[in-house]
Amino acid sequence: MKCYIYKSSKKEQLYLYLPKQDDFAEVPAILMETMGTAAFVMELELTPERKLARADSAEVIAGLQEKGFYLQMPPRDPLLDMRVTP
Repeated sequence: MKCYIYKSSKKEQLYLYLPKQDDFAEVPAILMETMGTAAFVMELELTPERKLARADSAEVIAGLQEKGFYLQMPPRDPLLDMRVTP
């Protein structure tokens, strides 16, 4: 499955995968507002076996088929997970 990847101009390391280039019709307006300008990064041929840096390719394919897009969130900051106790 071919997909097209866009990065957010507002949120670092936030990426949007689409099944059709420049077709944002299925992406909710609130998500587009959060992303800001979606800058094209690359075209990619996805298979369930393909290794991706921070996403499971099977989940990406399912999102593209079911919702018409897949949103890759930035990695969690481990410092935010730390609990400060008095």
